[in-house]
Amino acid sequence: MASHRQTASAAQSPILAEQQRLEEDAQRQRHWKRWGPYLSERAWGTVREDYSPHGTAWEAFPHDHARSRAYRWNEDGLGGICDRHQLICFAVALWNGRDPILKERIFGLTGNEGNHGEDVKECYFYLDSTPTHSYMKYLYKYPQAAFPYTQLVEENRRRGRHDPEFELIDSGVFDENRYFDVFVEYAKASPEDLCIRIQVVNRGPKQAELTLLPTIWYRNTWSWGSDIRRPRLRQGESTNQMSVIETQHDYYGLRRLLCEGEPTLLFTENETNSRRLYGDQEGARYVKDSFHDYVVQGEKDAVNPDHLGTKAAAQYVLTLAPGATKTIKLRFTNDAQSPGFAKQDFDTVFSTRLKEANEFYDSLAPSNLSEDAHRVQRQAFAGMLWSKQFYHYDVNRWLKGDPSMPEPPRERLHGRNSDWTHLYNSDVISMPDKWEYPWYAAWDLAFHCIPLALVDSTFAKEQLVLMLREWYMHPNGQIPAYEWAFGDVNPPVHAWAAWRIYKIEKKRKGVGDRVFLERVFHKLLLNFTWWVNRKDAEGKNIFQGGFLGLDNIGVFDRSAPLPTGGHIEQSDATSWMGMYCLNMLTIALELARDNRAYEDVASKFFEHFVYICRAMNNIGGEKIELWDREDGFFYDVLHLPNGATTHMKVRSMVGLIPLFAVETLDSELIDSLPRFKHRMQWFIENRPDFAQHLETQSQDGEVRRFLSLVNRDRLRSVLRYMLNEEEFLSPYGIRALSRYHNDHPYVVSVMGHEHRVDYEPAESSTGLFGGNSNWRGPIWFPVNYLLIES
Repeated sequence: MASHRQTASAAQSPILAEQQRLEEDAQRQRHWKRWGPYLSERAWGTVREDYSPHGTAWEAFPHDHARSRAYRWNEDGLGGICDRHQLICFAVALWNGRDPILKERIFGLTGNEGNHGEDVKECYFYLDSTPTHSYMKYLYKYPQAAFPYTQLVEENRRRGRHDPEFELIDSGVFDENRYFDVFVEYAKASPEDLCIRIQVVNRGPKQAELTLLPTIWYRNTWSWGSDIRRPRLRQGESTNQMSVIETQHDYYGLRRLLCEGEPTLLFTENETNSRRLYGDQEGARYVKDSFHDYVVQGEKDAVNPDHLGTKAAAQYVLTLAPGATKTIKLRFTNDAQSPGFAKQDFDTVFSTRLKEANEFYDSLAPSNLSEDAHRVQRQAFAGMLWSKQFYHYDVNRWLKGDPSMPEPPRERLHGRNSDWTHLYNSDVISMPDKWEYPWYAAWDLAFHCIPLALVDSTFAKEQLVLMLREWYMHPNGQIPAYEWAFGDVNPPVHAWAAWRIYKIEKKRKGVGDRVFLERVFHKLLLNFTWWVNRKDAEGKNIFQGGFLGLDNIGVFDRSAPLPTGGHIEQSDATSWMGMYCLNMLTIALELARDNRAYEDVASKFFEHFVYICRAMNNIGGEKIELWDREDGFFYDVLHLPNGATTHMKVRSMVGLIPLFAVETLDSELIDSLPRFKHRMQWFIENRPDFAQHLETQSQDGEVRRFLSLVNRDRLRSVLRYMLNEEEFLSPYGIRALSRYHNDHPYVVSVMGHEHRVDYEPAESSTGLFGGNSNWRGPIWFPVNYLLIES
């Protein structure tokens, strides 16, 4: 990845080519983002594909079915792309001559197979991408020995939760560099003309053979009964030493995949192989896994001799000497007169787009950033951009089943997500990970939007707005958490994210998008009201919240009823709400600059924040505080059915989150808003016991009002823990759990069962939330970012 960095100010430079493409796409002048890396890396084992009676998603659609069974909701593939509606998909398939199956998708262990939950077991890398995906690069490392599917499953099953994971590299398949590097590159000549370059490198010491199948297919939209129209891929006329796959689509019109070198073209249907899976001898002949049968099993009659289907591939059989590289060129275009692979056109598209990508990312990097740090930054952006995915889920249809399919078990009508029948998702969304978490998570996505705003503020804004639209947000105001349980509760960070995006864009463009800010603000008023009505059980401005995204951080599963009975008043839930109040206050004050109607609602959030401050330090008149005076730290409070209460003394990120709720009010802005200023002054003068967390500071004649959930003395006490290397501070950031618990685990016994929290800086030893994530010691970047910002 070349770099030619400039030190000139972006403001003094002409608009860059990638910036121009972003603007054209935002204005809907040219649809540069119509095609992108929106193909998931795992559609099997997901909630959407699960039609079992009791929600056993991993077992209902296992990896062994994936090659043979048509997906209902979205597709997956290797290094692939699709259009934003995922009608047409493209990806690569591989066979090394030894694997038992064609390599068409990334492999990993299910949540029940892995000794630490679901776990991808492959080596692949997102190397580069521009925000319009005008240039993209991906790398997959494919072993030349048989892929150790069985060994990975059995060895990880043998290991326990206190053992490390058994990884692909541990199996020895990469010994002596006996693997292929498969680079997949995309460069757009125009929004509808995509050049594709696949480079295969033999890294091993001996000659090796690889079968490469660049594959194009339609998502199956015709088998479910609502739209039976079946599109068609067919063999086109071969010209200029290339084979052609073409299609005429109702929406996209003529599309042609040009394949250099006249490879053999294979055709089949994206249909379930019911013969293999269900023993149905009357099932379709040409099916989803026909290419596997053709290549791996040698069944030449497995593909359609009429060269028609909904899935097609070009077969290249490559023999590579040690260290040798072979390049395959393809072009997916709507141009019937495409120049194809003429060097002055095809290669020039790649060199031009890479040069423009360099210019774009050079303009983002600070001038004092080292070359190595610049490469890290650029690949980090690539990871964010490659993690976009088409996500499709109609909960009402999913619960009731499709017209042409058997009726699902009726237990589902009262099971998972049954309260979310309004939800209809069919969008490109930023994923936490397209294999381990190929579904959106509400608070993860809010954090994603911050770095995305640096490269594509339009996309970042669209993502936040999307989560608040009527077909996502529940009518009661709750934001959907994630597909495993939309009703779970994530931290309310969307107002914070909206404000940060607004400020980022304003700094880069010189003007903020107030329409966006206003749209988000009004929908978040509904969400804020939901929080107040549903999560403040006793009406004291102390919030329960649930697991709040911090998976296994507590002694108990915070999404489930307590084994002790009663409820927990959560330090983090209350702190998040304090932060939420201040975020909404800040947005309201900004909007009040142009519309004085927002002054009143700003007053509301100011006062609500003060009430939360008071409650967090003294709940009502009971003198029960989330603050522990003996330790000088914030803890959750457990309320038992008999009325007893106790601090749950786990020193974790839960006790640091109160630091997030902090804001400075600019005196000039406050002076320009007389109604807000008058109400704030009245509140300070007439509610002095409530207003002790509001400080006034004067410096160089400038007066600032400082709002904080934590007063000075308590801040010093919390910082003594946070900045102590034996507690939270590590060489790499702030731990999610204090190292104190390495020698002093927190243990509580309930009805003969021991519940404990140990310091675990690596994998989790518990099965909470699948055991795949861990908040008992590791460093989590998003909350570290919030700590630094605070």
